[in-house]
Amino acid sequence: MSVPDSVTAALGLVFLVGFVPLLPTEPVLISCGVLAASGKLPLQWVIITAITSCVLADLVNYGIGRRIGQPAIAKFAQRRTPALVLDWIKERLARNAEPILVAGRWLPGGGTIGAVLCGSLRFPLRRFALASMIGCTLWCLYATLLGYLGGELADDDIPLALGVSLGIAAVLSLPASMFLRAQRRRRAVTAVDIDDDPDLEPIAG
Repeated sequence: MSVPDSVTAALGLVFLVGFVPLLPTEPVLISCGVLAASGKLPLQWVIITAITSCVLADLVNYGIGRRIGQPAIAKFAQRRTPALVLDWIKERLARNAEPILVAGRWLPGGGTIGAVLCGSLRFPLRRFALASMIGCTLWCLYATLLGYLGGELADDDIPLALGVSLGIAAVLSLPASMFLRAQRRRRAVTAVDIDDDPDLEPIAG
């Protein structure tokens, strides 16, 4: 395979993982950042491709939310971690929409959940698209440049660079993990309070 073909394949992979939900976008972008540091990939095209695919994915998911919002939201609510992320975004969306949509990028499935939720709530497309572009740009820069930094620190030792970059990413993900644990405890306490209150009756709906 020639070098141009290998670059094209790598950028195609970047586009795919950015566009398709649940694929491992972060490790792929970190790996491409490492390869960019060693001169094997063009850093700017990795970033541009990643941002483009993520924004397009957001717009598609927003459209899905507008068409079949409630069934899609119900599927998120059935799984523990997506349900926690969904509750957090939904509670704050009306007050601080753009910052919440940007911050949600760093939560598991936050980009997809936020896009579908905004579509289902008929959130203005122009405001959503702006928040998406900002969030996708910051997140793609974060992941790709993290890999690039690891590549620079490891001096072209690609396995070491990957280890360093992924290790840093794991440390930086700790706040998100702590947030999810706090949300889980909060949800459990709320559920207990509702069950223990004799004055509360279930609402049919």
